[in-house]
Formats: sequence, structure tokens, C-alpha cells
Amino acid sequence: MIAAISSGRRCLAIVLAAGEGTRMKSALPKVMHPLAGRSMLGHVMSAVLEAGASEIAVVVGPGRDDVAAEARAVLPGARIFEQRERLGTAHAVLAAREAIEQGYDEVVVAFADTPLLTGATFLAMRGALDAGVAVVALAFEAEDPTGYGRMILAGDGALAAIVEHKDATAEQRALTLCNAGLIALDGRRALDILSRIGNANAQREYYLTDAPAIARALGLRAAVLTAPEAEVQGVNDRVQLARAEAALQARLRERAMRAGVTMIDPATVFLHHDTRIARDVTIEPNVWFGPGVVIEEGGVIHAFSHLEGAHVGPRASVGPFARLRPGAQLGEKAKVGNFVEIKASTLGKGAKVSHLTYIGDASVGADANIGAGTITCNYDGYAKFRTVIGDGAFVGSNSSLVAPVTIGEGAYIGSGSVVTKDVEPGSLTVARARQSSYPGWAAAFRARKKAEKKG
Repeated sequence: MIAAISSGRRCLAIVLAAGEGTRMKSALPKVMHPLAGRSMLGHVMSAVLEAGASEIAVVVGPGRDDVAAEARAVLPGARIFEQRERLGTAHAVLAAREAIEQGYDEVVVAFADTPLLTGATFLAMRGALDAGVAVVALAFEAEDPTGYGRMILAGDGALAAIVEHKDATAEQRALTLCNAGLIALDGRRALDILSRIGNANAQREYYLTDAPAIARALGLRAAVLTAPEAEVQGVNDRVQLARAEAALQARLRERAMRAGVTMIDPATVFLHHDTRIARDVTIEPNVWFGPGVVIEEGGVIHAFSHLEGAHVGPRASVGPFARLRPGAQLGEKAKVGNFVEIKASTLGKGAKVSHLTYIGDASVGADANIGAGTITCNYDGYAKFRTVIGDGAFVGSNSSLVAPVTIGEGAYIGSGSVVTKDVEPGSLTVARARQSSYPGWAAAFRARKKAEKKG
């Protein structure tokens, strides 16, 4: 969604991603921890892109090539700046001075650890600047304001200042309108305002929260824009990460259901940020979606199924207890049943793989039927080989298809066969040892063993 204000107006988004995130207790940088399969940094960058940002500058800490690489994975053209010393949020923004100097209509500052912010909110901040405001600060009504900076409003409703909790008076602490951290600036005034921020405070740091007061001192207007508290929540530790994941999953589920998807027990369905589900799809409880999953109209995903990198065709059925791995492609009305695993394989229209089967590196034709316990033996320890099963073929239960091998159209494979050679269309192939029976053998065997035990 890009609103009309983005047309002809250039916006620089500066994403601050230099924090160490020590409370995460992790070797992985905080902003690279995933929510719904995408890093927090990726979520924030995607949101500002959705809001029409012309360019993104990402500020990273010293030596954080991994964070820089993640930013460029989201947007190859992202500009990377390094904050060599951690001297506050305004100091971090000015690490991207070179980008700001290029001249933009708007400069929006975002934090990579607030991953639930939406493109609509960033767009609204840009729109507020269009109204002749030099600084817009994002705020929220806090259920418990303890520890948050308070938004101090002037008599005309403009933003006069942001006061940190520890510096606030008793009267100011009673306020519940709190600072969310994000700020948008008029691009023509941004450097002037940012350069005037000082460090005359106990921490000797340069705080972005001083920007509204400085703007007013320059005779400019500052404003407040509010967002829901749930949207502006930051992530500083694993507990908050889990809360953010839950909030994002709830958002993704609601979006899917409002688009026509039925979820019998939504709280047990876990979606990836790029999951695509068409209308009239039914998803039963306890289903997990990894990256790159597409479910076409009318499909059914039964309980306890796990899908990743899979494309499920119209009115196809998956599960229960099925696993679709990357490269699984199911045609219209195909069926993958319980305890079936499909990897790098295509199932044609109406093909059935109903239970207890592994299909890997294979092509299964339309209306083919694969019996229980069948395995495509696709790997020799060094390389993968392909199995081709023709339209209408029938593979009996407990068969092993040793690739590379082709089962012709309409062929039958007898149960328990180990197939190592191509099978002609329409033929019957039985590849198993001949059964032999020895009458009386069992009774004699038991008698001998009992005698040996007594002896």
C-alpha cells in the first residue's frame, strides 16, 4: 500500500540496528532474531518500503557485517552506515549524515527492534509532516506508563517536549501518553534539528527525544501521532520476542481468515510471513507453515501437518500428520495422507499418496495411486536420482522404487516389489522373492527349542 503522498515526494528511512541486545543472551544480533520466519530488521524495512520510502539507510554497530548482509538481503540497495561509538539515538541517526545531506522531503527514523509497526503507521507519519509540521513523534496510550518517556503537549495540542520518566515531575508521570521512539522530520530541517541536539545529561548521550523541543525553539511545529500500544512494543529479551511472535501470528491469522480462510483453531496454526492461502481453504488444528508455501482455493490442510516450500493445488488434501518439504507440488485434487513425506516432487491431478510413504525427487502422474509403505529410493549417499511414475499407474503397498526408474502409464507394481528397472506402460511388474511354505515346521521348531532350554 503506497498512498498518494509518496508520489513525487522523496523519503529517507533510517533504521537503527546498532544495539548489542545483550538481554537476548544470544550470539545472534538482536535485530536478526526472527518473527514468523523474517528477522525483526526485515519486518521494519519491509514496513517502511510499504510506506513508500525512496531509500533506506541502516545504521549498524562496529563489525556487524552480518546485520549489514541481512539488510541487503531485504533490499540490495540499502545503504549501510556504522555507529562506531554508542552515544545515543541522535548520534546513531547522524551516523547516516551522508544520506540525509542528499536532500529528502521527509526523514523517518525507525528502530529495528520494533517489528510490529505497520507500513500504514509510517505512512501516517509522513502524512503528518505534509501538514506543515517539522517533527512528528509516535506515541501510544500506555496501560502502565512506568519507565516510558511522557509526551508533553502545549495548549494548542502541539508537542512541546518528550520528558524521560526519571526526569518527569509527579504531574507529568501521571500522564499515560508515552513515547514510542519513532520520529519523522521535515527533510529540509532534519540536519539543522539533529545537529543542535546536545548531551547535557547524566548519560552524556545525544537523545533523539530532544528533537521536538529543539524544533519548537526554532519556531517550528512538532506534533504527536498515536498508534496502538501492541503495535509499538519493542523487543529486548526472549520473553518479549515470544510476545511479539504471538501478536504477529494473531495478525497474520486474522488477515487470512478475513480473506476467506477457515481456521478451526487459529491459535494452533503458525504462519510464515510469506504464506499465501487462497479463499475457501480449511486449516485444521496444529499446522505449521514454513517459508514459501502456497495453498490454492479449496484446499484442506489436516491436523498436525508441516509444510515448507510447497505448492498445494486447488482442492488438494494434505494430512493429517503429513510433511511437505521444499519442492513439493500437488496438483488439483491430489491427496497426501497421514504419515506421508513429499520432497522435490510433483503430484498430478487426482494423484493419491494416502499413507506411510516417502516420495522424493519424483514425478507422479495424474490419477496415480501410491500404496502404503512405498519409498522412492532417491539417494545413493552421493547424488540424488529421479523417479517418474506415469498417469494412472498403481504402485502396491510396501514397494521400493530404486531411482533412476520410470513406471509407465497405467502400469501395476505388485505389493512388496523392489523395482530397479523401468516398467513398460500397462504392464504388471512383481519383483519379490517367491513364497515357500513348509508344513509342520513351526511345531517342530518350537519343540526343539523347548528341549534345548530344558537341557
